[in-house]
Amino acid sequence: MSALALGRSSRWVSRFKTLYSQTKLFLASSSFSTTSIADKDEDTGRPAPPPIRVSLTESAGRGVFATRRIGAGDLIHTAKPLVAHPSLSTIHRVCYFCLRKLQTTSRTPVVQYCNKECEEQSKVFYDVERRANWSAYDDYCRIQGLKYPLLVKRLACMVISGVAAADNIDILQPTNLSLPMISEMEEGFGLLRSAFIKANTTNEQIAFLSKTWYTSVLARIRINAFRIELVGGLYEDLLSSAAASIEAEAAVGNAVYMLPSFYNHDCDPNAHILWIENADARLKALRDVEAGCIRSATLVGH
Repeated sequence: MSALALGRSSRWVSRFKTLYSQTKLFLASSSFSTTSIADKDEDTGRPAPPPIRVSLTESAGRGVFATRRIGAGDLIHTAKPLVAHPSLSTIHRVCYFCLRKLQTTSRTPVVQYCNKECEEQSKVFYDVERRANWSAYDDYCRIQGLKYPLLVKRLACMVISGVAAADNIDILQPTNLSLPMISEMEEGFGLLRSAFIKANTTNEQIAFLSKTWYTSVLARIRINAFRIELVGGLYEDLLSSAAASIEAEAAVGNAVYMLPSFYNHDCDPNAHILWIENADARLKALRDVEAGCIRSATLVGH
């Protein structure tokens, strides 16, 4: 069997805890099946078999496998980010939660949301984040041209708020970090921890925030984060992923997902990832895929 591959409020707190708790399914088993926006079987009227599963490959760790034929153009599945953050250059032009482009922009220091629902959902990190002064940390990222430390900051806020566990992305494959790379991360770690301490965050709340945690999370984000480039328009109007990539505008931010991170990458992909209006990812078959491995290419930036 072959795999799919890609080329490069309390109510909301409860919802996010459910999302994060699903990662434990991967820890309990070497394989995991999921349904997409599944149609019913034409003969039986019952739900169609799950189109994909995660299982171990012979040489590349976990991979995503098609469990049945997937037609060209089919939407394989959608995925919400585990953590997302707008780029500093677009922070006043997109929703601070879902990264959807705003109808109106503002240069005020107050972050904006596309609707009340996103504003409510953002409480899982923003109630913690807004208590601290992030000017030094953001300046560090801006001057150094760094984007991934912003995701680490947001994940740390989610851990402090209690919605995420400190080890929630440990299952993702980390990149190998050299000693010089780890040394370069020390400044960011110091600025992150200092911002929380100056905001009177208790030692108990940031007990997880060690240099080891910071570098470990960053190592996983560096290899698994996707650059979000919004296509816009309706999914049904997209004739091909290539055309969508041509029409894609500048990146609005970055995000980390669970299931999309298990896709293998290939120069001859059979699947593609798209972002239509926000950070919710849509994985689409580029051509007919028989039961087996899905090789995907992130033409819009992985």
